[in-house]
Amino acid sequence: MWHDLMAVQIPIVEKVLRTIAVYALILVLFRLVGKRGLAGMNTFDMVVVLLLSNVVQNAVIGNDDSLLGGVVGAVTLIAVNSAVTRWLARDPKAARLLEGTATTVVEDGRLVPGALRSLALRPSELEHAIRIQHGDGLGEVARARLEPDGQLLVALKPDEQGATRGDVEDLRRRLAEIERLLTAIAADRRPPR
Repeated sequence: MWHDLMAVQIPIVEKVLRTIAVYALILVLFRLVGKRGLAGMNTFDMVVVLLLSNVVQNAVIGNDDSLLGGVVGAVTLIAVNSAVTRWLARDPKAARLLEGTATTVVEDGRLVPGALRSLALRPSELEHAIRIQHGDGLGEVARARLEPDGQLLVALKPDEQGATRGDVEDLRRRLAEIERLLTAIAADRRPPR
């Protein structure tokens, strides 16, 4: 039993190379699909990810069902992903190449022509992102863009943004000053006794 768990049935170098090749293939596939594929996982996306993991499983493990073979594949996958992530954090050109750039979908309250279609983004998804980020509608949006990581960022027009604590404190200071001035004016207008 222990022998079956620990005996790797294909060479470790082959296992590492298989894992790296499958990782690179999936990275390229997700890059070709684009940002929309990562923007929000719906039921269909989840089914695809689950099936994809099953489809590529044999490509990664080969004819090896040993525990040690699985550990080698998992460690290789985590190590490669960590190395790629660190590389992208240090090299903006590589990040642009592998991740892409942000795509503006709304500019000054108007949809950018063709942007939603090219990203396969539904208007309801955009409206949901606007509501989550404290907007009520498209007209309140200064700019919205889909980031390379699939996150939809919405910047509201200045007049449509909610008040901050600083805004409220500024109002309190101004009101206190107005009250002080009104009290001073009222005191100046009182007839002398």
